[in-house]
Amino acid sequence: MGLVGTLTRAFMHGPNWQDAHGLNGFLELLNKRADVGDRKRGLITVSNHISVIDDPLTWGVLPLRYHFNPSNHRWSLGSYDIVFKNKAMSTFFVLGQVLPTHRLHKDPHGGPFQPTLREAVRLLSRPPFSYTSSALPVDRSFKSPDISDPFSSPNDYFTYTTDGTDTFPAPSAYATRHYSWIHIFPEGRVHQHPHKSMRYFKWGVARLILEPDVCPDIVPIWIEGNNEIMHENRAAPRWLPRVGKTCAVWFGDNVGGESEGNVFHELRERWRRLAENDRRKRKPGQELEVGILSEELEYGPEAVKLREECTMRVRGAVLKVRRERGLPDEDPKEGLVATWRQEGGKREGQMDDGSLVKDS
Repeated sequence: MGLVGTLTRAFMHGPNWQDAHGLNGFLELLNKRADVGDRKRGLITVSNHISVIDDPLTWGVLPLRYHFNPSNHRWSLGSYDIVFKNKAMSTFFVLGQVLPTHRLHKDPHGGPFQPTLREAVRLLSRPPFSYTSSALPVDRSFKSPDISDPFSSPNDYFTYTTDGTDTFPAPSAYATRHYSWIHIFPEGRVHQHPHKSMRYFKWGVARLILEPDVCPDIVPIWIEGNNEIMHENRAAPRWLPRVGKTCAVWFGDNVGGESEGNVFHELRERWRRLAENDRRKRKPGQELEVGILSEELEYGPEAVKLREECTMRVRGAVLKVRRERGLPDEDPKEGLVATWRQEGGKREGQMDDGSLVKDS
């Protein structure tokens, strides 16, 4: 984390220019979270997605000392088929605090209820949870003790699987990762649009807000310029990031936690009542753990409606920052799934509306 953070900051403040707006307020929030033992809730940051290297470029605005404190740095979600292709890449990205995420249009293990989303919900919640230990047979699980770090005991660490065959360290089991910070790109893929509009947001972000035991702090972010460093229409050599570009990051106000602007309390209360009603239907000993949902909580009409409402409110928070940056309001239809079904039927590349889309 420290190495990548150092290189990123040097790249964004050397051959390129990166400006930050509202950074002091965000750093103040991070400073309050520096002592893991004093944390009262998790942190979610959410932003638009305009480049395959938005992460880590966006975090070039953070002073170096924050990059050398991984317990107070972001966890992110990365595409399984792109950044977890082999053992070397998997090791690099696991150490870089990236969670392996399957894409439903490419892999039946994907979707909003995959194990990685469960792990993300747990990173934003209070332990203990059940895991499999590397020191025990795979069919045994138990509550994890208060171990400090997933890499401090390589012969006995707690794991989870994303597809039933692979194995990844489960960071939520460890004391230094309690009430973590997760950054998410709810568009799910890079979207470079001539009018800087966003695609629809996916439901995974709603799970991260509704299901943790305490409402996380939620900071919306708007980013610009990274697409010029790695534009999807760039010429050869495509692997080489461009220089001499101007980039910027706008941090919005906290709209979660105990903030006066929290627009999610009512949704979380409705979710709590729904989950409680579901729990009452179960016999003693059949209670569901954090991050594990019944079929009713996954696909029931009220659960679906709650996730839809929550996702649209998250999008509204990002659009507010976009507006404060000085851009005109989007057409409300831009946030609807039906709108993006008209892109032309292609998964990636040049779309009919002039935008460029790519999995990341």
